[in-house]
Amino acid sequence: MDHNDIRYEVDNYIGTITLARPGKLNTVTRAMGERLSELCQEINRDKGVRVVVLTGEGEKSFSAGSDIEVLDDYGSPWDLRNRDDYCMAIRSIRKPVIAMVNGYAIGGGLELALQADIRMASSNARFGAAEIKLGWIGGSGSTQLLPRIVGAGKAAEMVLTGRLLSAEEALRCGLVEQVVEPGELKKLVYETASAIAAYSPIAVENAKLALRAAMNMPLDAGLQYENSLFSFCFTTEDAQEGKAAFKEKRAPQFKGQ
Repeated sequence: MDHNDIRYEVDNYIGTITLARPGKLNTVTRAMGERLSELCQEINRDKGVRVVVLTGEGEKSFSAGSDIEVLDDYGSPWDLRNRDDYCMAIRSIRKPVIAMVNGYAIGGGLELALQADIRMASSNARFGAAEIKLGWIGGSGSTQLLPRIVGAGKAAEMVLTGRLLSAEEALRCGLVEQVVEPGELKKLVYETASAIAAYSPIAVENAKLALRAAMNMPLDAGLQYENSLFSFCFTTEDAQEGKAAFKEKRAPQFKGQ
């Protein structure tokens, strides 16, 4: 792997992962998948990172998924099944992830975006589950996460036809949260990331846990789980700081303790 194929930077508690193969639509190779798996575990351990932004280099493509030209590098179908899955690597990040979708999000690129907690797109973004056109289906969320986000009917349409959705259509069906012009996307994403990074990282990570639980748990169990996480937050120094700052009419200074 060219070490420039994945760039990672941290600034003001925001980690930015950039897929950097613009000439290949930011497609992902096996080596890139392995690097992402390592990187995401590093991010989980790093207290200096509170929010992650995931994007692709350039304005043409967020990611077109796996590089089909090197799919055989994975070996047998069994080896492919047991690969270091770059989508599951992103899903393993405990901090909030914002997908900054700046072009095509197709196949595994769509599935990458689905792993994020928040998706924001430029008006030239396009979304599609195109694997059906090549003789297979997505293996990292297109049939499982997509119905939970956009509904069963829209997910079936996308998966079974491979049709690309415009950014506006993605906004209407709930696939993305906001759509802006290409020149405005970075500002919007980093303003959002900065706002989240200013909050208690303990509260933020517990909020992510509770939100993910809502996609998996029955309602009564989910409510109990949420209440337990809520109660846990009050054991932290950050919660005490939040209460003190409120009483003193000042901005809280959260330390993640």
